[in-house]
Amino acid sequence: MMKIQILGSGCTKCHRLTEATEQAAQELGLQYELEKVTDIRRYAEFGVMFTPALVVDGTVKLSGKVPSVAEVRTLLAG
Repeated sequence: MMKIQILGSGCTKCHRLTEATEQAAQELGLQYELEKVTDIRRYAEFGVMFTPALVVDGTVKLSGKVPSVAEVRTLLAG
């Protein structure tokens, strides 16, 4: 099972990234666990300076922007 983490404060951009990620994962038919990380101190564990950020299985895939569903699909499939 894939572990997906969304790092962010819960702002509008964070919600958009969460929605795009869930849609992309469902389109790919992935089994995944989604965790929303809102604790700023945990961002440092990943080396993330800008949110929102997408972390897949412990690897930061992007930070500081909201990608399209197609972009997220590519990140999850890779």
